Amino acid sequence: MDAVVIGAGPAGLMAAEEMVRAGQTVVVMDAKPSAGRKLLMAGKSGLNLTKDEPFETFLSAYREAAPWLRPMLEVFGPEDVKHWAENLGQSVFTGSSGRVFPEAMKASPLLRAWLGRIGAEIRQRWRWSGFEGSALRFETPEGVRMVQAGVTVLALGGGSWARLGSDASWVPMLETVGVEIAPIVPANMGFHVDWSPHMARWFGAPVKGCLLSAGGRSVRAEFVVSARGVEGGGIYALYRELRDGPKLTLDLFPDLDVADLSARLARPKGKASMANHLRKVLGLEGVRAALVNELARPLPDGTELAARLKALSLPLSGPRPMDEAISTGGGVTQQAVDAGLMLRARPGIFVAGEMLDWEAPTGGYLLTGCLATGLWAGRNAAAWRG
Repeated sequence: MDAVVIGAGPAGLMAAEEMVRAGQTVVVMDAKPSAGRKLLMAGKSGLNLTKDEPFETFLSAYREAAPWLRPMLEVFGPEDVKHWAENLGQSVFTGSSGRVFPEAMKASPLLRAWLGRIGAEIRQRWRWSGFEGSALRFETPEGVRMVQAGVTVLALGGGSWARLGSDASWVPMLETVGVEIAPIVPANMGFHVDWSPHMARWFGAPVKGCLLSAGGRSVRAEFVVSARGVEGGGIYALYRELRDGPKLTLDLFPDLDVADLSARLARPKGKASMANHLRKVLGLEGVRAALVNELARPLPDGTELAARLKALSLPLSGPRPMDEAISTGGGVTQQAVDAGLMLRARPGIFVAGEMLDWEAPTGGYLLTGCLATGLWAGRNAAAWRG
């Protein structure tokens, strides 16, 4: 057959559509019973398509991978993602934070329209199990099948959410044929905290209005206290620093300095308990007060307490398991592919999406990166085949 795409997620579907557009006959193989399962899962929380911000700001979110991804994102960046969704009949809107969502706030209408437009055959429950000489080997409901393809795009995802299809089982298959793979690591994940029993009543509560710092970076964002530790936007924004081991510090009053806090704490307490005094003079209550009790006991006085409130140390005991991470880092290195994303060790095999060694925070960067690399791989695969 002309062309095979392995993986029916956003990167694979984008590659398939680009090759069909170029005149190729394309078959998409996927191990699961239906396409786009991780996309549908992302859509349950609103389907953040991309981020509406200046291109250079957007590009900087990819950090060290930005120079590598620049040409791909210049071809298919945030504005292109919006037009792509609208062309599939899905109007979009931009939230106050710049995040772009479909008005339907879910993925299923977009995915249905996309699958109807692509023009490629999709074979479900076809699990790729490696190379057999020049052929691709698949485990199918009818048994093992060998496929000879003129060109192939691999878009098998990273190493998280295995039940949705991303289990990184492709790593040894590519290493066997000489492809350099950077270790797969969790990204955009929560972290363990060994809470004391008194924190249980606050599990699920969002912590708002604080500044989080780790490894020389700070973000002002909320996070969530859970039975397993901490998670949410503020934690995900610092996951790379926290993954490397630095401690997490919380400033519960980023709009006040130590002197301001000290002056408020010095107000007469009378017969009020310390908890009531902190509530009256600082508005410290709920989960924020619980964090102070958890992390600053015994409570010091005056300026020392003010300083603690500006720099509470939250002890983490490692990241949550990789399969729970929103995404993963690592994968096929930049050195292992050419400028068109074709494997140097295996001509005619292209790679796209989360299989590649790049990572990005949540906020629309992940999906945009997958779509952009999928289009790039598909376009170059079609040109190579042609």
